[in-house]
Amino acid sequence: MNPETDAPPALDRGDFRVLVVDNEAAHARAMTESLEKVGYRCEVATSGPQAADWIQRETFDIVITDMVMNDIDGMKVLKLARERLPDCEVVMVTGHATVPIAVEAMKKGAFSFLEKPITPSGLRAIAEKAAETVALRRQNTELMQRLDERFGFEGIIYTSQKMQTVIDRLKRIAATDATVLITGESGTGKEMVAQAIHQNSPRRNKRIVALNTRAVSESLVESELFGHVKGSFTDAVSDREGAFEYANGGTLFLDEVGDMPMSTQIKLLRVLEENQITRVGGNKTIKVNVRLISATNRPLEEMIEAGTFRNDLYFRLKVVTIELPALRERRDDVIALMDHFRKMFLRRHAKPTARFTPSVTKKFYAYDWPGNIRQLRNFVETMVVLDTDGSLDDDDLPPELTDDEVAGDDDSQASAALSTGPSALIGQPLATIERWAIEETLKLAGDNREQAAKMLKIGPRTLYRRLDDYSKKDEA
Repeated sequence: MNPETDAPPALDRGDFRVLVVDNEAAHARAMTESLEKVGYRCEVATSGPQAADWIQRETFDIVITDMVMNDIDGMKVLKLARERLPDCEVVMVTGHATVPIAVEAMKKGAFSFLEKPITPSGLRAIAEKAAETVALRRQNTELMQRLDERFGFEGIIYTSQKMQTVIDRLKRIAATDATVLITGESGTGKEMVAQAIHQNSPRRNKRIVALNTRAVSESLVESELFGHVKGSFTDAVSDREGAFEYANGGTLFLDEVGDMPMSTQIKLLRVLEENQITRVGGNKTIKVNVRLISATNRPLEEMIEAGTFRNDLYFRLKVVTIELPALRERRDDVIALMDHFRKMFLRRHAKPTARFTPSVTKKFYAYDWPGNIRQLRNFVETMVVLDTDGSLDDDDLPPELTDDEVAGDDDSQASAALSTGPSALIGQPLATIERWAIEETLKLAGDNREQAAKMLKIGPRTLYRRLDDYSKKDEA
C-alpha cells in the first residue's frame, strides 16, 4: 500500500464549525485556542443560555459542552442540539463525579465525553473523531443526493402533462410495497422508472437487481432467477444464488417479462404466492422478501388469449400498472430531453459548448421517434461526437433525420406540430390559435424570443408586442 496515494484524504478542519460551551471563561478560551491552532473554526459560549442562543441562530458541526452549568446544563444543551442540529456531534465535558451522567448522555445521543482535566491532545483527538463522523455523514448524504438526481423522480426529464400524471402516480405507489407492472414501448424509460420507484421506497437502502429475461437463454432463466446447486446441470460447477436471493430485502426488476418461458412463469407465480424459492436441482426452500417490479413492451392481454402468458401470473404482476407514453405522445418533452442529453454528452466527451440550431430543433420536434427516448439519446450523442464547430446543425444529424421524407419542409413540420395541439382549438378565433402557436414555439425555442421569432418568420418586435398584449389581457 502506498501511504501517499492509498491513504484516505486528510480532513480539512476549516470545514467544521465548533461551539465550545463552558461557564468558566478561561477554560472555554483554552479549549477554543487549542482547537483553533489545528484549524477548526470555533465559537465560545460561557453559559448555557448563551449556548442555546448560538444553537438557535447558527449551524455547528461539533458542540463541546460542560456538563455542569447554571440555568441550562449540558444535558439541556445536548437535547437542544439534537433537535436543532440533527447532523451535529455533541461531546460532553465532565468531572469524575458526573461520569455516570455523561454515560447516560451518550445513550441520549452524545458522541462521547471528556473527563477533566482535559489535555490539548485528548481534546483534539476526540474532536478529530467527531469530525470524521460528520464528514462520513456528509459523504453519505451527497451520495444519496447523487442517486436521487440519477434515479429519483428528479432524474426523470419531462415538461408534459402526460408525464406529470405518470410522476404523480409513481409518487403515490413508491412508498408502498405493491408489485408494479410497467408497460410501454421499447426505449420509453421503463428501467429508469423502476429505479426511481426503488430509490423512493422504504427499500432504498437495499439493492435493486435488474434481470432482462429476453437477454437470458430459455434454459438458464430459472437459474438466473432462483439460483442452482452444484451439479444440477453441465456448467453448474458450484452452488449459485439467483436474483431473488441476491435482491433479498430489496427490489427485483424483471424486464421483458412477456418473454419468460411458460415453465418459469409457473414457478414465478409460486414464489410470489409463497415468498420462497428453491434453487434449480435443490430441495431446500429459501425464504425471500423481495418487491417485484416487472416491465414489458408486449401486449400481455393478447398473449393470455393466445395461451403464451398465464392469466393468474398477469394479475399477480399488475397490482399497480404504470403505462409510459411513447415519446411522440409527449412531444412537449422532446426539447427538454434534447438539452439534458446535450449537456450530459458534452461533459462525457469533454467537448466545448455546443447548441442546437432552430432547424435541428424543429426536425427533432417533428420526428415520430419510433425508438423513443433511447433513440433520441443516441441521436444527440452522435451529433455531439461529430460536431466540430460548436453548432449542432443539419450537418451533424444522423441519417434518419436528414432523409427528405422524414425531415420534410416547413409545411410538413408545422403540420406535425399542430397535430399535437389541443383539439379544443378547432373552431376557435384565429387570435386564440395564433397565441397558442406563439406560446408553443417559445417552448420549442427554450424561451429564446429571438429564436422563436425566426421560427415564426416574424420580427422580434412583433413577437414582443404580441406577448405584451397577452400579458395585459391576463392581468385584466
